[in-house]
Amino acid sequence: QVQLVESGGGLVQAGGSLRLSCAASGRTFSSYAMGWFRQAPGKEREFVATCGPSSVRLFYAESVKGRFTISRDNAKNTVYLQMDSLKPEDTAVYYCAADTNTAWKIQTRGSEYDYWGQGTQVTVSS
Repeated sequence: QVQLVESGGGLVQAGGSLRLSCAASGRTFSSYAMGWFRQAPGKEREFVATCGPSSVRLFYAESVKGRFTISRDNAKNTVYLQMDSLKPEDTAVYYCAADTNTAWKIQTRGSEYDYWGQGTQVTVSS
């Protein structure tokens, strides 16, 4: 079992920055991959970024590439999502997720992640 708790969401103006955190517990954090997803009102959940167990494999959605940075601190059992140059279209509930089964792959489908956090709201005003 893995428990995930996100934090760091909030309201920010367009062009601003936020850093989301996701604290994990329950299994050896350094053994699985982590991802960030988001879901805006009325839209499907979408992939944002993923990070392999040792931070070697990083992959981003085209919509956030160059603006968002995923990182992890295995000593703190935490994954981060630094979000810069935020746009109103980034407004969504952001979820972190753990892939404990296929950590050696870059996974962008939510169905490949087996544990999820409760989500944190990010609102970007124009």
